[in-house]
This record gives sequence, C-alpha cells and structure tokens, in this order.
Amino acid sequence: MSIYLTAIVKGKPDTVNPLRTVLLNMVANSRKEEACIQYDLHEAAGDLTFIFQEEWKDQSGLDLHNQQPYILAFVEQAGALTDDIIIYKTEKLA
Repeated sequence: MSIYLTAIVKGKPDTVNPLRTVLLNMVANSRKEEACIQYDLHEAAGDLTFIFQEEWKDQSGLDLHNQQPYILAFVEQAGALTDDIIIYKTEKLA
C-alpha cells in the first residue's frame, strides 16, 4: 500500500538559494530509490516555501529513504537553512 507525504519547508530569506540546491539534490537522489513512486518539489513564488509531494511504495521503503545519507545531511542542516518544516502523512481519497 502506497505511503503519501506532503512536506512543507519554509526557508530563511538569507538561505533560500542554498536551501533550494539541497532540496533539488534530495529530489535527484530520492527518485533513484527503488521504493520511490513520486518525489516532486514545488516552490511557492515569492514566499520562501517549498512543497514536496511524495509517494512511496510502502513503509519499509520510506523508512529506508529516511536513512539515506543525503536525507540525514539535510536533517543536520535544516536548523540553519529553514524556519519551519511540516510533514503530513496523508491518505489518497480520489
């Protein structure tokens, strides 16, 4: 059963470009993972906000994703690069 996530990442004004680079690197690497069905990144114009739409094959695939070096590196840098991160695990209704 697929796992759906929406992650909202609020950047800091002085770190938005480095943050964008890190997030795009996460997209490139995540899409290579076997359990990744969808991993899209959107940017809210002029709002310093990035939105991920993710779909994972199953919970074990998502758990493996969360242990990847590039994800752990982002987690380590997140406090310096972001003001807030909200992650929603959702169910697809339609």
